[in-house]
Amino acid sequence: MTHSQPVRQLVPATSRGIDDFPPSVRSFRADPNSLQYMKDDQVIDLIRDTDGEISKLQALQLRAIADLSVRRRRALSASSEVALALSITEHRASAIVSAANALIARLPRMLNLMDAGRLDLHRAMKVTDATAWLSGDDVRVVDATLEDRVPGKNATQIRRAATYAAAQVDPEGAALRTERKLVERRLTLHHQDTGVTHLSVNNAATEKAAAAYARVDQAARALKTPEEPRTLDQLRADVAIDLLLSGTGGPSERAEVFLHIDLATYIGLNQTPVALAGRGPIGAKLARHIIGGANTTLRRVLTDPRTGHAVELSPTRYPLDQDEFVRVRDQECRQPGCTRPAQSCQVKAIRTKGEGDTDEAATFCSRHSKLEGQPGWNYEVTPDGTVNVTTPSGQVQSTTPPSVHPGRRRTNRLRKKPRK
Repeated sequence: MTHSQPVRQLVPATSRGIDDFPPSVRSFRADPNSLQYMKDDQVIDLIRDTDGEISKLQALQLRAIADLSVRRRRALSASSEVALALSITEHRASAIVSAANALIARLPRMLNLMDAGRLDLHRAMKVTDATAWLSGDDVRVVDATLEDRVPGKNATQIRRAATYAAAQVDPEGAALRTERKLVERRLTLHHQDTGVTHLSVNNAATEKAAAAYARVDQAARALKTPEEPRTLDQLRADVAIDLLLSGTGGPSERAEVFLHIDLATYIGLNQTPVALAGRGPIGAKLARHIIGGANTTLRRVLTDPRTGHAVELSPTRYPLDQDEFVRVRDQECRQPGCTRPAQSCQVKAIRTKGEGDTDEAATFCSRHSKLEGQPGWNYEVTPDGTVNVTTPSGQVQSTTPPSVHPGRRRTNRLRKKPRK
């Protein structure tokens, strides 16, 4: 098929009955117990057919997301609204919004494949990412080129095919894209749920990254003596961290993190998980190890015995400051779903409604502190620290300050704003 051929139009769907599903799905929906009687090839058919149905629904969802983006005049806040609606991170929501707009306006053949159940969102986004820099005319050529190549391919194969096709149609643009990627180089930190963290440098120059790895690898191999119990992988990780923190990579610098631990856990009476701001729960043993560091500073926080909310911070280290107390109380950005540590956020005063019209404070990261001024977004902070966020569609998310007591964590509540 050439890129000059017409794109299939989506047929408006009527109410869908069970007869509209593939045979394997119809069989299972009619009798869920039939799964245990299916042969292996029938189970594979069911897995494949359900994946196709999911792809079709994802295409429908993308159309709705793109429509919402247009209604919001493609404002960045649209991704915040999607993030709240789907309970996903804003980074993920922003990527989906961009993919939805690209598939609707620039890659209709890829969207047609989704409508046909032959391409899911994850794999489609490999195409939108690889072609985001192309002009409208060039992206239509790639769209047509890939139409017969992506079905049946995995995400890595699709990414490579899309990257190659894009570079073929605009080689000069591909070189410029590499330069732009270098401008976007950054150090990232991804906390995991086992008390460890993933640290990486993204978009580094290939030759420098390779040289850095070679240096770390050489030092690690020099340490790998018969008496050394650590593996080469472990040694490389330890050498890299040492170079960053002290070693020959520069002088050791003091870093600050907020660790929230109750007295009973601190003195070893229980093993309740401890909250590390911006990361979430970590094990009690690891928390006590961190607290045992030579440069650790402890500060007393008084809490409400009913809710566990922080009500007073001792001025042991510095003179007591209201902003500092708000950061300790909130622990993280108060936008629902955001986990940015409070020490990396700004304390923002929000005008409350009601008697007196007083200002109440809460912590918001740089991104979410800007949402208040966006059309349709409304923020309210009550005297007890509860934050009510109203989205342009009238959804209201409410969060309360996280509890310092074990087992009591901040909760999000979703409701619709009553119509006037």
